[in-house]
Amino acid sequence: MLVGYIRALGIIIMKKNLIDIYDSTLRDGAQGEGINFSVQDKLAIVKALDAFGVKYIEAGNPGSNPKDLQFFESAGRLKLKNAKLAAFGATRRKDIRPEDDVNLQSLLAANTPVVAIFGKSWDLHVTEIIHTTLDENLRMISDTVSYLLHKGKQVVFDAEHFFDGYKNNAGYAMKALSAAADAGADVLCLCDTNGGGDPKTIGEVVKAVAAAFPDKKIGIHCHNDCGMAVAASVAAVQSGASQAQGTFVGFGERCGNANLSTIIGVLQLKLGYQCVSDKNIALLTQTARAVADIANVTMETGAPFVGLSAFAHKAGMHADGVLKSSVSFEHVDPAAVGNERRFLVSEIAGRNAIISKIQKFFPEVTKESEGAAVILKTLKEMEMAGYQFEGAEGSFMLLVTKALGKFKPSFDLISFKVLTEEPSSGIDTYSAIATVKISVDSKTQFTSSEGDGPVNALDKALRKALNVFYPSIGKVTLSDYKVRVLDGASATAAKVRVLITTTDGHDIWTTVGVSTDIIKASFIALCDSIEYKLMKDGKKKT
Repeated sequence: MLVGYIRALGIIIMKKNLIDIYDSTLRDGAQGEGINFSVQDKLAIVKALDAFGVKYIEAGNPGSNPKDLQFFESAGRLKLKNAKLAAFGATRRKDIRPEDDVNLQSLLAANTPVVAIFGKSWDLHVTEIIHTTLDENLRMISDTVSYLLHKGKQVVFDAEHFFDGYKNNAGYAMKALSAAADAGADVLCLCDTNGGGDPKTIGEVVKAVAAAFPDKKIGIHCHNDCGMAVAASVAAVQSGASQAQGTFVGFGERCGNANLSTIIGVLQLKLGYQCVSDKNIALLTQTARAVADIANVTMETGAPFVGLSAFAHKAGMHADGVLKSSVSFEHVDPAAVGNERRFLVSEIAGRNAIISKIQKFFPEVTKESEGAAVILKTLKEMEMAGYQFEGAEGSFMLLVTKALGKFKPSFDLISFKVLTEEPSSGIDTYSAIATVKISVDSKTQFTSSEGDGPVNALDKALRKALNVFYPSIGKVTLSDYKVRVLDGASATAAKVRVLITTTDGHDIWTTVGVSTDIIKASFIALCDSIEYKLMKDGKKKT
């Protein structure tokens, strides 16, 4: 009997330590300045977060714009292993029935298993912002939650401005939660919408809410306007919250949202909570960098756990200490989160991490292989030149294939030229003509094409020339194009890194090019994208 009791207690403790990760990158993150996701971007982020083990992905508001509607239609065809998609929207409008509310119908049309509904919990917002009565607002919450539950949805209730509301009128803020809870909401999420909460206060309020609603999951959603979103979210979990919301690299409206990559690292590696599987926590860095690359944002180098400098050491006492005992200057093993230790003076690379990537394509390569040394040397040289391969596995596979002596080019570039033309008055299309001369098995092909700008013209001309030899190129389209300046201090002479995402209708891959000439960098990435496609297909010629 004692053994059975201990086992049962162990299950209870295990369940208590499970934290549901709820990612809002595609909705709250998209509200950040300079963030503009394409449908393909959103799908790529969903796949990355699902592979990492995020439990919920808030994917947008289907009633807000046609792009989100298109995304939900495409996302419905994804076969997700870990995550559930959530559509996001408001409670019904005042004085109408849920079934007559257009926005609620769009949430149902998104066909997601989860719906997140935000409602007012601060009496100021009820009377001054949406101009209704306190009682009608409670009915709006209750009616909406009940309606969605009867439609078979799992409902997360986001109590908007909860902490400000609780401070101003705690009784009414709690009534808003009761309205959602009594109607059957699965999760009551407390939102620090203005981002002004401090960890101590948020922890105390969450503890009171958890005690008042012992049968409900409590979520926490913090903004970073005071720079304390991560600390406040951690304090909330320690006080009883079992769902942590945020965006994966912290971007979002104003100063951003709570950074999930930091929250997950702290909760799982420092405090003993389970956010993702023990196996998947090693994908933390890879996932964060993939999201940053897709969003075309520069991730802070000093970002905890996942930043390029998170485990970087300069020569001297720190480097010497780490070489003798890593715990002397590292609070966790970099490999635990998929990051790498770096010694900035000697440039010692994370050999194991690189070898593991190589083995995805060539399992026979080991640390002792002669080819491994060549690959590592080449990789270092290219990274010094400005290349990064975290989000460009197409180019990385080509690099590895070349270093192992297994690469045979599909074509040889003889020359290319681009001419641009200033549009005439009243025409806003920037015209360019590109000519490309290539050789395949000693057969030369010379083509030209006009495009909307030099890169578009080059893309068309290259594929037009190669289509003569490789018909499968006709199915290849460029789906995304990103440029990042590597050294802003050099002004117009700065190196740029170009990331190009390509699809053939089945697979999607990304390639990278670096140069002080943006057109050359673009063309390098374009050529890599074609080479990757042909290598993947086995180079079928006419």
